[in-house]
Formats: sequence, C-alpha cells, structure tokens
Amino acid sequence: MTTDKSAPTGGSIMVVGGGISGLTTALEAAEVGYEVFLVEKEPSLGGRVAQLKKYFPKLCPPTCGLEINYQRIKNNPRIKVLTMAEVEKVEGSAGNYTAKVKISPRYVNENCTACGECEKVCESDISNEFNLGMDRRKAAYLPHNMAFPFRYVMAPSMSSDDKDKVKEACQYDAVDFDMQEKTIDIKVGAVVWSTGWKPYDAARIDNLGFGRYQNIITNMMLERLASTNGPTAGKVLRPSDDKAPESIAFAQCAGSRDENHLPYCSYICCMASLKHATYLREQYPEAKIYIYYIDIRTPGRKYEQFYANLKKDENIFFVKGKVAEVSEDEKTGNINLVAEDTITGEKVRQNVDMLVLATGMQPNTSMDKPDADLKFNSDGFIVNDFKKGGMFAAGCANKPADVVTSNQNATGMALKAIQTLVRR
Repeated sequence: MTTDKSAPTGGSIMVVGGGISGLTTALEAAEVGYEVFLVEKEPSLGGRVAQLKKYFPKLCPPTCGLEINYQRIKNNPRIKVLTMAEVEKVEGSAGNYTAKVKISPRYVNENCTACGECEKVCESDISNEFNLGMDRRKAAYLPHNMAFPFRYVMAPSMSSDDKDKVKEACQYDAVDFDMQEKTIDIKVGAVVWSTGWKPYDAARIDNLGFGRYQNIITNMMLERLASTNGPTAGKVLRPSDDKAPESIAFAQCAGSRDENHLPYCSYICCMASLKHATYLREQYPEAKIYIYYIDIRTPGRKYEQFYANLKKDENIFFVKGKVAEVSEDEKTGNINLVAEDTITGEKVRQNVDMLVLATGMQPNTSMDKPDADLKFNSDGFIVNDFKKGGMFAAGCANKPADVVTSNQNATGMALKAIQTLVRR
C-alpha cells in the first residue's frame, strides 16, 4: 500500500476576517484540499474592498473580483462561512487550537430570497455604516448590493410594530426574531488573522477641521460618494448644499507620519488620492484639483505611470507642502486652507469648495486585540512569528498594503498555515 504524499494532511484552518485577504487565504487553502472556517464579524464578506468604487491602477470595479471569489466559495464545500461571528478566544498551540466563536443573530434564515418586501414595510431606520454614516437605511436591510450571503439583516433596534410588519410581509418565512446569540468551539490546526483595517479617526486631527466644517470629508467618504451604490448614487456632491464642486483640495498624510497620530506611512493614501482625482475628472472636467503632499509615494512602475499621467492634467495642481490650518467661509461654506510650499518657501492660501483628508489605515487590532498568543508592534499590527508558527497575520492585519499586495501576502499565509498542518 502506498501513501499519496501530495494529499492534504488532516486538520482545519480558521481564517478570521472576510475581506480580500481573508477570501484569498481561505480559497487558496480550500482549493488544495483543506477544510477552512471563514469567520467574519459583519453580515457580509468583502471587507473594505466592497466599499470601493474602483481598484488602482487598472481602475476596474471590485464587484468583478468579489463575484468570482464568492462563486468559488459557494462552490467549495470545504469552506464554512460564519458571518456576524467574532472570535472571542483562541487557546492551544500550533496544530491544536480551540477557538471560541460568538455568533450574533441575523434574525433572518436561509429561506431569504432578498426580495425586499420586509424593507418596504419597515419604518424604523438606522445609520448606514457601509456608507460611513453619511445616510440612513431601514432597520430591515441588505448589507449592500454585492452582499455574500445575499440575505437581509434585521437590526436589533427595530421597533416592535415593525417586527410584526416585516414578519407578516415575508412570504418565505425567513424572518425569525427568536434567533439567539450562540457560542461555538472550533478545533483547528492553524489560524490566519485577516482582520483588516479602519480609516483613522479624522476628528482627532484638531487642525484639519473634520466634524466642525461640513465640506471637509475623508478619502473613504469620497470613495462612497463616488460609488454608484453610495449615498449619492455615484455623484460627488458637496455635503452642505449638494453643489457640484468646482474646486477640491486633498490634504495628504492626514494623521499619518505624525507621532501624535499614526507615525507610519499607510502606503495607499497617495495612490487613493490620485485615483480620486480621476473620479472627479470624469464628472467635472473643468474642476480645479489641488493635492497638498509631503512627498508622493507611488511604489512600482505601474503606479508611477499612473502618477505621471495625472501630472499632465492642467487642472490638477501638486503642491509640496502639508496643510497646516483650515477655516470655513461662513457665507459660502467654502474651505480656506493654509500650507507652506516647501519648494518656494511661500505660505499658500487656497479657497476650495471641498477639502478631502487622506486619512491613513489603522489596523483593527490596534484597538481590539484578539485574545490569542500573538505579538503586536507598537502600532497594533500583528507581527508574524514564523519560527513558532501556527498563527499568522495576512494583509493589513500585518502591515499597510494595497489590494494586490494583500492578495500576494494572503497566498503566502495560506501556505504557512498549510505547512503547520503538514508538520504535525
């Protein structure tokens, strides 16, 4: 009798986080024969990528890549997806972990066809966190138009009257308000943490006016405004009066590379603002765009070419200088900003319709550290200990990264997880 050495060794892998890194890790491991538990705290997979209008540098929509990955997950019985689930604790050692996972009730079962009848009759509403709180949505809601699973969620804050209405409106008997929170134990041999990132809180940057002046937004807010499934159906409009902006400024490194906030470069912010300039240019060919920067970081030939092409636009102005001060014109709602042009040494004053703060990425683990045997650096990123093995961080849980880099890193972490099982 011979043994097939290429066949997978026994054991399962848990991937924590269903963003692009988590999807990639789960698929790479499952498609070579390993059982994977994919644990996501939100009602849908996709993470931050699902909130984007386009990727750079190709400027293609994320819906394409996500749809392909969702189909691969749907067709792979080795992947067990747990949404609205959070890992409370991981105990054990490499090859033999027990994860305690809390699953919150969706109040909707698998009978749901996403017909939307529940949403039509529901009158309660909640803040739409998918759109970063820029609008509201019904308390009976579909997370977004590319949600996976494609199933509604009932917010716990829904009124009693609305609960009766939505239950009656559902002809598929999919609404179940008797669902309870539950905790399960999962036995796995390796864990990959793909817990992602969140935008740095711009309200903490006192001198840049976010939260005080309505026409100052963040880069992720602009991303949602530009998205067709965003609060303005893809039209970038000024928040105070829904005016089409004629001038827009970007303040790079808003909170990044700053010892008072995020001391590191977030890697993606320059490219994100360059991408946003293309969004604005598509909608407003004559608008003036001002980009204030410390230095433009476009790593790689394709990114550098992307930057070079934008520099040819006569209505895009690059100013080497950090925005130091902002104020509001009370009559127009315009934003006055002050910066020092470090090339000329002159103080620059500019009046614009809108100011976009290019805030950096902060790892979710910086504020909510997993209860597991992990190492963290001073900024809250997980430090991979390959010598010890067993648990690994992928994508932005490990370092700031773009989508391409996150995917590459996630593939490597899938291999590291598999090696843990093989060496048992």
